[in-house]
Amino acid sequence: MFDTRELGRRPGALKRVSRSVAAPKDLGIEVIGVREGATVELDLRLESVMEGVLVTGTARAPLTGECVRCLEPLERELEVDFQEMYSYPDADDRSRYADTGDDAEEEDMLFLEADLFDLEPVLRDAVVLALPLQPVCREDCPGLCADCGARLADDPDHHHDATDIRWAALQGLAETIRDGEKDNAPRERGDDSQEK
Repeated sequence: MFDTRELGRRPGALKRVSRSVAAPKDLGIEVIGVREGATVELDLRLESVMEGVLVTGTARAPLTGECVRCLEPLERELEVDFQEMYSYPDADDRSRYADTGDDAEEEDMLFLEADLFDLEPVLRDAVVLALPLQPVCREDCPGLCADCGARLADDPDHHHDATDIRWAALQGLAETIRDGEKDNAPRERGDDSQEK
């Protein structure tokens, strides 16, 4: 929770706040995110406006996760910008909904509670939307072998001679044809003279 009492309600008043906070639980997606309790650095600009307090900020946090191709652990630094309006609870209804009068917009609004605002939902939205959906350890990561799970970056020449079971019958037929061609191949003249 952040306190806006020092800011006051005079439109145009400005206050800058820098703070380090512990990351809340589940700040991320399945494969990458900010570990719970990790330090999140916040630089905020609080500006008093007619309807409430406009909060503009930047968050920096360490990301941990795993590469979706090779499953190796990875670490990154995330920097994300955000902006949110926190309305005064007693603000004039006409000014709050003058633009659209839409009930959905009313549900999305955030309010100051006793001159305090909770930044967690805004931070969560900003961080999760900025995360890569498929993080990789490097852009050209070859991933894992589909047959045995070996990490292909460790052995670029890795391969298997095994054939997909769906093609096994055709492979057997091809081998039979090749063997038949060897048996029917004409013999060289040198071989004929040795037999006589």
